Amino acid sequence: MANNKTQSQKNTGFQINRTKLKTATAAQQDLHNLSTPARPVVDPADVVVPDGYKIEPIMVGLSFPTDVSFSDDGTIFVSEGGSSWPTRPYMPARVIVRHPSGDTEAISMNVHAGPRSVTWRDGELYMAFKGGYHMQIAKYNLSTRELKILIDQIPSGGWHEPGGPVFGPDGMMYFGHGSVSQQGVALPAGFTVDLAKHPNAHDVPGQDVTLTGNNVRSRDPRMPYPFMVDTGAFKPFGTSAKKGEVIKGELFCNSAVWRSRPDGSDVELLAWGIRNPFGMAISDGGELYVTDNDFEEKGERAIANDPDRIWHIKNARKPFGSITTPDWYGFPDICGDGLPVNHEKHLPSRGTAAELLLENPPEWAGPAVFLEQPHSCMCKMDFSRSDAFGYKGELFVAEWGALAPLNSPRPEDLDHGFRVIRVDVQKGTAEPFMHNKKMGPASTYGGGGIERPVSCKFSPDGKSLYVLDFGVAKVTPGNMLAFAHTGVLWKISRKEDNNE
Repeated sequence: MANNKTQSQKNTGFQINRTKLKTATAAQQDLHNLSTPARPVVDPADVVVPDGYKIEPIMVGLSFPTDVSFSDDGTIFVSEGGSSWPTRPYMPARVIVRHPSGDTEAISMNVHAGPRSVTWRDGELYMAFKGGYHMQIAKYNLSTRELKILIDQIPSGGWHEPGGPVFGPDGMMYFGHGSVSQQGVALPAGFTVDLAKHPNAHDVPGQDVTLTGNNVRSRDPRMPYPFMVDTGAFKPFGTSAKKGEVIKGELFCNSAVWRSRPDGSDVELLAWGIRNPFGMAISDGGELYVTDNDFEEKGERAIANDPDRIWHIKNARKPFGSITTPDWYGFPDICGDGLPVNHEKHLPSRGTAAELLLENPPEWAGPAVFLEQPHSCMCKMDFSRSDAFGYKGELFVAEWGALAPLNSPRPEDLDHGFRVIRVDVQKGTAEPFMHNKKMGPASTYGGGGIERPVSCKFSPDGKSLYVLDFGVAKVTPGNMLAFAHTGVLWKISRKEDNNE
């Protein structure tokens, strides 16, 4: 399903500013007396890593960081996502650049929501922006300071995030985008996050699908008094579906993964039905893997005990331009374990049980190569490629951690995630690699360890693993609030590599 029409590269009209920052190295700062009350202490002694490894903070005070990347000379790029959610204060969208000399600058851009991913390639930064009704893939030339939008047609404006771009050994660009809805139908749970700003946003399938006509009944938060409406799958909020109704599949859908040429042309849909493919990694052999987050046990279409998972995108092995039918990985009707959302194992203890939305769905492309505990929130990841670091060929995955009790009433879910794991994708097994001495975010018990790992990336020489810590996010049964200036970039390396 290749699109032979070249995407036009155009000037965005965005303002780009590069500003030198006055910074101190983490070693020069008093990490036990930081100026941010939400995270006054950063202490590597509170973090557990395997014997023979050391951990140190490299950058502190980041605001809502989302990804980290490196140039060949060791320059570090950290994307800060800015604000598109009301669960965090306004902060600028930008990329922090730390040069090997220690000089640091910020590349700021006047976009509504900042870069969710950043990848360096041949002197340019490739980024994925969330915000508005479309997700955008862009590149920024570090020499000319020109920002070009490569792709601006993928439906967004909702709950989940873009993934990638990453580049494979074939030279192609791989990227993804999660579902607009939380649970397969646009519902009031997402009102303050997306529905109020994007009332017409909705999911779009990657293949023609026939609907069961099972609508979800909910209150209408747009009304000043109680008013109930029905909403169907792949529909804007308040629009019902009919039994037997066919929704046409689109190349530019969502809950999907694509590839294209590096300039954004000849876009090819590889897979869809992936709720949130935020993390993407390609092995040395060219095999593509993506993370996916589970359904939530709340609201009008609640689903319990759905495991987080890693999918192997098998279509990525096929020659570029050869995919005629994308693979389907289950969203919105199949959980990560391959069971339907209405299976007794997934019946909720809170909220309204889910009904199936698709009639005669496509063939399921599972099973997953790895299943993780529900609500671990697996995010960005990278393969170890060096014997100097160890665990060569294993996949290191950052786990942001649970939003329980907001999205799950189960006490056992409260400390899921909040760590980095290493996954053997061949065996489907995993071991913890980095976590606090006490599981959960450090701020909940006054420690100085990690909060919420959002990305991990190996240095160009493969000797060090950098872990990006999003920072403090307080969660209650009714809301979540994130705090600026609490993000940290950590570095893990072997103890004998003292001269690195």
